Amino acid sequence: MDTLRLSPEVFLMPKSRPPYSPEFRRQMVDLVRAGRSAEDLSREFEPTAQSIGAWVAAADKQEGRREEAVPGLAGSERDELARLRRENKQLRVERDILSKAAAWFARESGAVPSGSSGS
Repeated sequence: MDTLRLSPEVFLMPKSRPPYSPEFRRQMVDLVRAGRSAEDLSREFEPTAQSIGAWVAAADKQEGRREEAVPGLAGSERDELARLRRENKQLRVERDILSKAAAWFARESGAVPSGSSGS
């Protein structure tokens, strides 16, 4: 008895759109890490919240950021810790920007000679 053999291509569904670019995925990950929710981004852009969450998880794993559950912390404490870490990261970025801006303004105003380190 002959069995009917179908090639795998018969079962593949065509993609409705090309895959998202790595740059777009990175931007979504950065927005989530800056405090935006995957659900909000999903409503504003095309990908589903699940896709965005998967991109964040993959980026966390790739960058070694994936943390094991901290024993002794309740869910609300873990959420607060994650929120505080995001806020701390954002404050560091802002501090670095302000520091560079202050140095630039000091050089432009002549308060600090460019290229000199003091003495």
